[in-house]
Amino acid sequence: MRKLFTTFIVALIIFAGHAQDQMKVIIDADTGNEVDDLYAIVRGLIEPTWDVIGLNATQWQVSHWAVEKSMEESYRLNQVLLSYLHLSQKVKSNRGAEARLFDWGDKAQPSAASNFIIRQAHQTKGKKLTVIALGALTNVATAILDDPSITAKIKLYWVGTGYDFESGVMTNLDFNCVMDIQAVSVILNADVELHIMPKEVTGKMTMEWKETFHRFKGKHDLLDFLLQRWYNHLDSGRAKRTIWDLALVEAIILPEHAEEVKIKTSKEKGDREIWMYKDIDDDKLREDFYKTVLDVVKVR
Repeated sequence: MRKLFTTFIVALIIFAGHAQDQMKVIIDADTGNEVDDLYAIVRGLIEPTWDVIGLNATQWQVSHWAVEKSMEESYRLNQVLLSYLHLSQKVKSNRGAEARLFDWGDKAQPSAASNFIIRQAHQTKGKKLTVIALGALTNVATAILDDPSITAKIKLYWVGTGYDFESGVMTNLDFNCVMDIQAVSVILNADVELHIMPKEVTGKMTMEWKETFHRFKGKHDLLDFLLQRWYNHLDSGRAKRTIWDLALVEAIILPEHAEEVKIKTSKEKGDREIWMYKDIDDDKLREDFYKTVLDVVKVR
């Protein structure tokens, strides 16, 4: 009995140490917009080295194919993913802003999501809180507008912009920028640790329908749901898709298969140093996604 008790205590100590080593993460996503967010979110939620404490919904209201309540659709899908993974009680699901930043005056769009970022940034001790933004930056920008002191307490990873490494020119014409261009300006001009993966790099993360169907079909209800999302989305029936957001999530998890460089932004874009992803080994990252997801769902 004493031996069993000792083993139990040792297991608790190991578990506590592992929990302390985990990276505190908030994922902020426009899940309802396309297909890629769902794949990226699932990979983030099951990563054992991460402690995903929050899943925020962000708006994509400016899009020409936006539903009437785009943030609410993202919030709904976030709830579905958490339910499939039995994480509804562990990961806080938050509604974000319903529209982009205001044009004048107090531009912030306060929400449960932005308040959660502020609260968790102040509660995270020792290490910075990691915020991964897969859509418009509305929630993150609002958090910084409402409490600028959190800039020293978070590191932000974002899928957005275009970047030409030869000319050093950054463009803001991609989907995530256009959904809230003012939020982009807030973030670029804030003193926050910023890591960006531009569209030239995320675009390398493509997946084939035949391969994904062969690997996932019938293996788990969640995987069948991901296949359904792929095939029945607005632009349905694609034989090949770019799974943009997954590139960033995988690159954070496996930095040895990604290349990041420090760049200096132009004067009109903050005039400061940020990190920009230059390349990824998409084959390695893609295979990690398939393998990890299949390994995890076997035991759930």
